[in-house]
Amino acid sequence: MLDTKSTEEKELFETIRVICPTCSKGKELKIPSKIINQSKTLTTVSIPSGAVCEHSFQSFVDKNFKVRGYQKVDFEFTHMEYYEGGGESSEALSNDQITSFTSLPLFQEIVKILRGYVDDKEILGSGIFTVDGIVLYSSLPSTTLFSITKEFEVRSEKKLSSLKKMYLELENNQKICSSYIDIMGTRFALVLFFSHIVKLGMGNLYLNDLVKRIRRLEN
Repeated sequence: MLDTKSTEEKELFETIRVICPTCSKGKELKIPSKIINQSKTLTTVSIPSGAVCEHSFQSFVDKNFKVRGYQKVDFEFTHMEYYEGGGESSEALSNDQITSFTSLPLFQEIVKILRGYVDDKEILGSGIFTVDGIVLYSSLPSTTLFSITKEFEVRSEKKLSSLKKMYLELENNQKICSSYIDIMGTRFALVLFFSHIVKLGMGNLYLNDLVKRIRRLEN
């Protein structure tokens, strides 16, 4: 049983060694293999303070799970974050369209809003995805990230992306609430991940507020 669990973990995660560009302290971290594998070039991994040292910084990881560079940041990350620069296949967006969208100031503003919702008590993570599950930005815990990307993939295969919202309740009573939204004429999926203390009704209110705030960015 332990061997099976170890094999599954190896398939889901890859170990990378990161070194803080400020203090040079290093540490090995496990990151989701799927996010790196779906990337066109480099994936940005934001490392929160406490994960390696007392500093927050970003690392840039290539498709071979090699760190190609680092960047110091002024903002202090509180969660591990992933930014997707492009995907290998997406019904909604081509590689160039993904790269173009994630490089826009609008996308950075959306990330700021998503990051601002996470408070460690009620909202445990957030993200924005293509309708078929490619990660554009995520601060979701790894296990939740796997669940939500798989759910989007299945719904895309079954042509269910025309649905407006999606609600999932986990065995530990944590909730995942998602809403599809059109941004610049393209459909995306927004995700908020809630702790067990949040009711689905309240989660829906948070989600509606998130959609409204992002739509105002285009005006």
